[in-house]
Formats: sequence, structure tokens, C-alpha cells
Amino acid sequence: MKRILLETSFSKMYMIIMIIITLLILGGYFSYAMFTVTKEKSNAISIVTGNLTYKLEVEENETNTLTIPANSRQDFIVTLSNPNNRIARFNFYYIGDLADGVDIGYIEKEGVNTPPSSTGINLEKVDTTGSSNTYIVRVANTTGSKISIELRVSVGLDYNDLELPSNGHLLRKITSTGTVAEVIEDDIMNRLNYEDSEQTFVTGSNPNNYIWYSGKLWRVVSIDTSDNSVKLVTQWNISAIPYDNDSSAFEGSHMEQWLNDTTVDGFLGNLREPEKFIKMDSKWNASQMSDASKPPSEEEGGTIVEDPVGLLNVYEYQTSYIGSSAGKGYLNNGLVWWTLTSYDQFNIWRCILTGTFDRYEGYNTANGIRPSINLKPEIKIVSGSGTEEDPYRLMGDNDNNLSGTLLNKRYSGEYISFGTGENNLYRIVSHETEGLTKITSAEPLKENSAFKTISFGDTLYYSSTNSIGSFLNGEYLTSGSYLTSEQDNLIEDDTTWYLGTVGSSASYRLAKYIDINMSSLTSNTTRATVGLLRLGELMANQFDIDSSNTAYWTLTPYSSSDVRFVNDIGNALYTSLSNASGIKPSMNLKSNVIITGGEGTLQNPFTLALE
Repeated sequence: MKRILLETSFSKMYMIIMIIITLLILGGYFSYAMFTVTKEKSNAISIVTGNLTYKLEVEENETNTLTIPANSRQDFIVTLSNPNNRIARFNFYYIGDLADGVDIGYIEKEGVNTPPSSTGINLEKVDTTGSSNTYIVRVANTTGSKISIELRVSVGLDYNDLELPSNGHLLRKITSTGTVAEVIEDDIMNRLNYEDSEQTFVTGSNPNNYIWYSGKLWRVVSIDTSDNSVKLVTQWNISAIPYDNDSSAFEGSHMEQWLNDTTVDGFLGNLREPEKFIKMDSKWNASQMSDASKPPSEEEGGTIVEDPVGLLNVYEYQTSYIGSSAGKGYLNNGLVWWTLTSYDQFNIWRCILTGTFDRYEGYNTANGIRPSINLKPEIKIVSGSGTEEDPYRLMGDNDNNLSGTLLNKRYSGEYISFGTGENNLYRIVSHETEGLTKITSAEPLKENSAFKTISFGDTLYYSSTNSIGSFLNGEYLTSGSYLTSEQDNLIEDDTTWYLGTVGSSASYRLAKYIDINMSSLTSNTTRATVGLLRLGELMANQFDIDSSNTAYWTLTPYSSSDVRFVNDIGNALYTSLSNASGIKPSMNLKSNVIITGGEGTLQNPFTLALE
């Protein structure tokens, strides 16, 4: 248990104490209490010493114990008001109860941080605001585990302390604000310790660089030294498609097309207000490289592609784990995914399970995709601490009080509370049908804590009567084991499901259209209430690295005998209809479904009802 202590010193204290002690001795007794405490209201206490009163403001409805995650930083406001308007100086302390005794860390002078190195707790007075008695204090936990901090008030150099009331504490957390570059640079847990001529990189194993934007969790990769724009990459593989059909080059590939597709069928078309948030003229260094060294710049003859959305190149990925052992950097998500960099005409560098990378002769294979964007330099962070549980939120994307909002106005990737028991979390996929909201389960269905598996059936094309379709449109809908009757009433009864074939090296667009120009929709369709995701749809990948990840079916045929599935490491492969795989149901919710609560995040998903 760690404790933060405050000590108050003011002019003439020494004289007052000596007078009191003298009077007590002369009176024949000694009293330990040199001050009295009175509770004025629910969120304040007063300390009265002589004729000076110091009111310590505390926040209502908060506990007096704070938990700070491992390797993270918290900022707090400390307010000590003095009704008598006397000048006083406050020093901030903490005590760490360690195995080898008690260590005390303190700020010796203005803003000087002098923590005992053995505690792993750094204390710093960052700023003084309002009056000389209002401070911002920063506590950084550099240990490998979370800590709890009990807050107390101290009066006197002997650390006699006063416990705060159970309904409040002295320190109030404040949110880091400013541009994304400013906040990332200011956070001591983000090790911006590698800079080349173009980018300053976040490095290390787990920095506080998580951002929630447009329904997706991102990591900050680097800051552009020329304009302070910030490069992000999604934490998880958003989908999987074949890279291309005849080349390993990014420009002109299926991959470039999917990332920058402005329709509902690609990535860019499902981002929130991209012109507002991201650099639409971003430049991506797609130079062919035989190793992971820095690729040549445009002036040096490098291959530069201008697009709103790209991928990380292998140099950027490798740089992220400087300061960590190979493969242990924060960008290793435990899955397989494409980089931007080709090795030669036939091979592309990809990241693999161990967190390292290899050159892969298989641009026809559907490996995972982690899109990358560059945030405009003026975009600001308005809340969050940058951890996975509390990611930074961007101004303009931090909506609250959404009760009554139509769900069809929200964004791909946002979470909703839907389903029952262990299958109670879903995500928005897209708004493919005007007015409707396509959703899918956040992970494949479970039954008694194990993933449920089933064969696809005896026919190549999904329908409400083949094995998997019969289950989804029968037991899944009607048994009450997976959905409540109220949730069932939110689902659109009749949806068109596209069943185009995507073979080796083929474009993702063939899953829905007759050709890559999208001249018309495929004639291979079926109608059903519940279906599956097709190859290349958003949310058609893995969003965890748990060893219990399971493969699951899509409804996209690969050949006359095989159907595409997403495996447990994020590749979209193919297998026989008779094999068993997991089930990730998808359906459209009605146009009059409204949000009744929540923020659409994993920690606080939307709740729903009919308008």
C-alpha cells in the first residue's frame, strides 16, 4: 500500500508549537492533538491550527484509495484553500511500505522530483494553478504491477497525519489535454527515444499510446517531425484479404484499394469524418527492401505512395521495439498481418505470431490487415489516460449523452450490449443497407465457456436451410439461449446476403460484385434473417490474442468445394464444407433502433431499444 502525504508549514508555526507545548507542560499534561478537525459538508474538511484554517477540498462520490495501473501515469489536482488568505507553502509526500522498511519520497523544492529508486513511484509537482495553494501533482507508477495509493493529510514535520473522510479524497484526477503529439510527448511512459530525419517513434513494450477513434482501438506509432501529425495503426487486425493477384507492390494492389475504398465495402468509407481527422494526402514509403533498414526517401529514389490510408512498413514496425527484446514491442498483437513492404516481386514482409517478421511468398494469401492513418496535427486529446482500459479520446469523437440517437448514425467497430450470457457483446460492422445497421458478435459463439463449432453444410452457398444457416435462423433466433425476445424484435426479418466467390489472389470485391469495377451486384445471393460476414468485411478478423481464439466461417466460397474461414491467427483461408468451425452471426438491426445508454466502447457498450 502506498500513501501520499501532505505537510503544511507556514510562518510562525514553530513559535506557535513551542508556545502550545510550553502551556501544556505547565498545565501538567501533554496532548498529542495539536489541531482539531471539523467536517463542514460532505465534500470538505477543515483543519484548524491556532487562528489559521486550511480547507482541503475533496471530490464528492470518490473513494480515498486510487489504483494506478502498472507502468502508467496519473495527474491530479490538489486544492488547499486558505480563508484567512495567509501565504503557506505545501510539500507533497508519499510513503512506500517496502519489505526492507519504509521509504519516503518528496518534492524537495519547486517541481523537483526526488523519489527513492526502489519504490518505482515517481512524484512530481507539475503546475500551480489558480492560487499558490492549488497544484497539479503527477504520480507515475513505473513498477510492473498496479499499486493502490491511500491519501492522507499531514501536519507537522513528524508526519502526523489525518485520514480523509471515506466519501472523498484529496487528489482529483485530471485528463491530459492538448494535441495528440503534445500529450504523447508529455507522457513519461511513452518512450519517444528514437528519432530519424522524418519521424520520432514511440518505442518499448507497453507505452500509454492507446487511442479510441471511429469505433476502433489504435496505437500511436510516431510523430512526423515536419508537421507534428501522428501516425496510428489499429491494435487488432480489422479484416483479411489477398494482397493482390500478380504483384507484391502496394500501389495498385487489392490492399491499397481496400484500405482507401470510400464505399461501405472498404475501410476508408467506414471511418468517421476522415477529412476532419486524418491527412488525406499522407505519403507512405512502400520501397522494396531486402531487410528492415530505413527505406530511401522520395529524394533518394524511394517508392512513395500518396493515400489517406496505408500500412506500416517493416522499418516502422522494427523501430517500435527498440528498447525491448525482438518481437516484444507494443505493436506485436500476437496475430499475422501484412506490412507495406515488398521483399521482391513475389514476396512481402509480414509480421508473425512471435512478433518478428518474415518475407512471405504468397501475396495471393489473405493475411490480416492493420490499417494505418496519420492524424492531422491540430487534432486534440480531450480525455483518457492512454491505457488499453482508458484510451485517449479525440475532440469530435468523444460523444456523450447519446440516449435517443439512432444506431444507424454510429460507426463501424463500436460495441453494443446484445445477446445473453457469455454471448452478450456485439459490434457494428457497417450500414450496408440504407437505414439499417449490420452487426456481428464480438467473438464467435460460446457454449458452456467453449466455442461452439459446426460444419458449413452440404451445399457451397449459405442459406437458411444448410447446416449453419439452419442453426442461425432456427435455434439461435428462437431458443432463448442466445437472444432475448426483446433483442429478437430489433432484428430486420429479411436481409440479402452476397455469396460471390473469392479465389486465390482474387479481389475482395468479388464477394459482392460481378467484377472489380463494381458494375453490378453478384447474382449469387440468399435471403435470411441471420447470416455471416463475407471475406473483406470489417470486423472479420480476431480481436484478442487469447489462446482460445477459434477459427470461424465466413459465407464466401473459395472454390467449388471450399469456403473461406478466418483462422485463429487472423488469416482468411479455406476449407471443406464438411469441416467444423466457429460461428460469428451477423444481422441487420432495424432503422428505428435507438441508443438508450453507453458510449460504444468495450468498457461501456451501447444499450438499445426500439424508438
